[in-house]
Amino acid sequence: MWDTLASDQTLRETARALRGHGFDVLMCDHAQEAKERALALLPEGASVFTVTSRTSEQIGLLHDINESGRYRSIRKTLLTMDRATQRKEMTRVAVSPDWVVGSVHAVTRDGQVMIASATGSQLGPYVYGADHVLWIAGTQKIVPSVEEGFRRIEEYVFPLENERAQKAYGKGSAINDILIVRQQQPGRVTILFVREKLGF
Repeated sequence: MWDTLASDQTLRETARALRGHGFDVLMCDHAQEAKERALALLPEGASVFTVTSRTSEQIGLLHDINESGRYRSIRKTLLTMDRATQRKEMTRVAVSPDWVVGSVHAVTRDGQVMIASATGSQLGPYVYGADHVLWIAGTQKIVPSVEEGFRRIEEYVFPLENERAQKAYGKGSAINDILIVRQQQPGRVTILFVREKLGF
């Protein structure tokens, strides 16, 4: 039940609610279009932090941002730093990019956005640090309510992310933080919905 794409009516109603809460909303029919529109939003030379995101990875966006040379990749910068001796500096670099790009785990029909995290590393730039936030999400992530959003995270997202983490890092994930974003300053956060099943 958690991977069914939203109907056009549900998508329109959700987009209207989100816009009423200060979010910019764009819609794409497929992954390639989503990647092209996302790249068009990012100014050349901007510092961009690509947080871990199955959705961004699936559409090829992570590679284009971090390897094209058109942007200042925060992720590549962090890979050159020593976590043992530069931890605080790494945090400062990661928390305040020009743009942070990632995804979300649930969007309610009344216009609230939910993100679960094991480490909390993406939450700082999402909430406050980044000048601009870009979230890309398949429309299967739209849910009727916050309560259903919690269920989606716990019953559907977590098992899949836990399996991915086991394969990638040799250890499981956890739901340590859940962020609910209810309102934003207009022009700061863009949600790009894709009419494809992307991510978890």
